[in-house]
Amino acid sequence: MTDHHTQHMKYLLIIFLAGTTAVTANAQADRPVLDVMLTNYQYPYEVQFLNIASQREDLKMAYMDVRPEHPNGKTVVLLHGKNFNGAYWKTTIQALAKDGYRVVVPDQVGFGKSSKPVNYQFTFQQLAQNTKAVLDHLKLDKVYLLGHSMGGMLAVRFTLMYPEVVEKLVLENPIGLEDWKTAAPYTSIDQNYQTELKASYETTKQYQSSFYYDNKWKPEYDEWVYLLTGWTRHPDYPTVALVNARTSDMIFTQPVLYEFSQINTPTLLIIGTRDRTAIGKAYVKDPIAREKMGQYQLLGKTTQQQIKGSKLVELDDVGHLPHIEVFERFMGPLRAFLGKDKQ
Repeated sequence: MTDHHTQHMKYLLIIFLAGTTAVTANAQADRPVLDVMLTNYQYPYEVQFLNIASQREDLKMAYMDVRPEHPNGKTVVLLHGKNFNGAYWKTTIQALAKDGYRVVVPDQVGFGKSSKPVNYQFTFQQLAQNTKAVLDHLKLDKVYLLGHSMGGMLAVRFTLMYPEVVEKLVLENPIGLEDWKTAAPYTSIDQNYQTELKASYETTKQYQSSFYYDNKWKPEYDEWVYLLTGWTRHPDYPTVALVNARTSDMIFTQPVLYEFSQINTPTLLIIGTRDRTAIGKAYVKDPIAREKMGQYQLLGKTTQQQIKGSKLVELDDVGHLPHIEVFERFMGPLRAFLGKDKQ
């Protein structure tokens, strides 16, 4: 009787655990399938669109323009990373607007709620021009610029192209602090496209957990996986996959680090030192060379030495997304830097 009862309880436990695993694995299954323009996903603030004629295509560029209740006369522009869009800046927008800043948050062409042109020639110069078009439309000629991840590469390119516009530059765990193509083999757009077609919630979560969060996952991180993979079941997903492949190629082949010394804008680097993000790392066969890639505790220091007069704030035991992972620790140095008068 007792043995039978024990076996029955073990059986129930196995069934329960299996069900729990299934629920976890299918955490996104009950959520809507996202279309390629995210029309069925609500951003934290009102989204507006600017029509842009670019490369003989009529494109829409989405952006949020958040006005503070008590303006301090300054505007902060937030540039998202490759695996994200403007929505993940929600808490940063809230805090900056409360401090009196106007906050402008574009979705780059190819991302978020903006157009997804499959034949577009993606360059950081082109994305910088598109961003400048938004600022011109809003009649903004002086801004503070904050770029995260790929947005950091774009912020550098924008600053080099329009130094008179950027009063202060903030780079939050930017990628492109090293030239990956000197260590990693090239993967073609066709190869990247096939990889993107196989993307799923599970594989994307695994990648982000490993590279971004040191496998210390929190439930709130799921939202950013959903925004990246909620459209994989949509019939138009191949469009997104091809655009993602093209932007990956842009990132790999268009380094900005060789021009860091040309930046004369006051610059702050906020670096989570646990970050190990490096494009192409998985394809490097030499384990020693592979291990040397994405060492942000070293890359931050090297970059700070290359950008004249820049300030480095290192956040120990923090990964790729300080503004998500340790928001208050991120906002402290950001507020201090933005609040200082231009030297």
